Amino acid sequence: MEFGSAPEDEAFRGEVRAWLGAHAKADVDRRSWERALGAAGWIGLGWAEGGYGNRTATLTQQVAWAEEYARSAAPPRSGHIGENLLAPTLIAHGSSEQKARFLPPVAAGEELWCQGYSEPGAGSDLAGVRTAAVREADGYRVSGQKIWTSLAHEADWCFVLARTEPGSRRHHGLSFLLVPMDQPGRVEVRPIRQMTGTSDFNEVFFDGAHARAEHVVGGEGNGWRVAMSLLGFERGVSTLAQQIGFAEELGRVVRDAVRTGAVDDPVVRERLVRQWAELRVMRWNALRTLGGSAAEPGAPSVAKLLWGGWHQRLGELAVLVRGAAASVGPADWSAAAPYELDAAQHLFLFSRADTVYGGSDQVQRTIIAERVLGLPREPKGVES
Repeated sequence: MEFGSAPEDEAFRGEVRAWLGAHAKADVDRRSWERALGAAGWIGLGWAEGGYGNRTATLTQQVAWAEEYARSAAPPRSGHIGENLLAPTLIAHGSSEQKARFLPPVAAGEELWCQGYSEPGAGSDLAGVRTAAVREADGYRVSGQKIWTSLAHEADWCFVLARTEPGSRRHHGLSFLLVPMDQPGRVEVRPIRQMTGTSDFNEVFFDGAHARAEHVVGGEGNGWRVAMSLLGFERGVSTLAQQIGFAEELGRVVRDAVRTGAVDDPVVRERLVRQWAELRVMRWNALRTLGGSAAEPGAPSVAKLLWGGWHQRLGELAVLVRGAAASVGPADWSAAAPYELDAAQHLFLFSRADTVYGGSDQVQRTIIAERVLGLPREPKGVES
């Protein structure tokens, strides 16, 4: 039996297709789309047991929703960081007051979140955090800089990993703080223009930003444990939906190869077949590990290594099969306005970052070596 082919799951998938077909519009603004999803009960599937989400859905049905969403070419999500990262972290580590305050607005599509992890000079070394949070009478004063912060320009809140113990080093003395973004003069967001011409990432500067004392998740000093738990959620159900998008991109590359005649080259044919086979393996691996990340500590890192390199190679193949035409844009690149890219060019340029963001390949290999294979830990300076 195919995954998710039970009658009740097929009925759920049909409901999803019908709703998306009737409501998904590419030109809707992203915040309005989040509210539409929330009003229809499509955010927070599976949270209903605690009274914080919308619909009750099995894990299989959550996968079905994510896959059908990807297939429907529905608008890009602005709320996925709050729904897929913050929410499961709060469910696992948050207080009842934190869950009651933050989960309902996420489920309604009313509050958007960003992730304050990476910092300049630290790269993917999350334990190299230098952002400081100084205790005050009614909370914390947060100062420091985060970088590569996705969707910070749209977010209402940011979950920030900050150092709350002066003089602490590495993973000691960190706390997981919930910080409001609407603090003029204390929180500044600067978009980072990428080589694709877009600005999905941002720099975020905290200059004495205020975080309330009751908005520390997991307790002061336990930020590393909470942050590591969140990274496990980052590679969950969404990985299978991501692979639906990958399959559609691969299909476009194959069609381009046929149209240009590049498919007649045996080397190109071999690469196309390899991309298809590896994508199938990634799906089977994701299904095998779904819901089992706690038992397999290296599973998230293996998944990231697999899809990061795969997607980057697909980008290279996308321009290879088009030949010289891949260097010509869909519009005049000499114009003063931001340049336009077609789908293949965007795929090639954006995928250059796939092996860096979300934890670089080097970091993922180190995690596997130390936590799974038990190899000696890489020296990182003196621990306090």
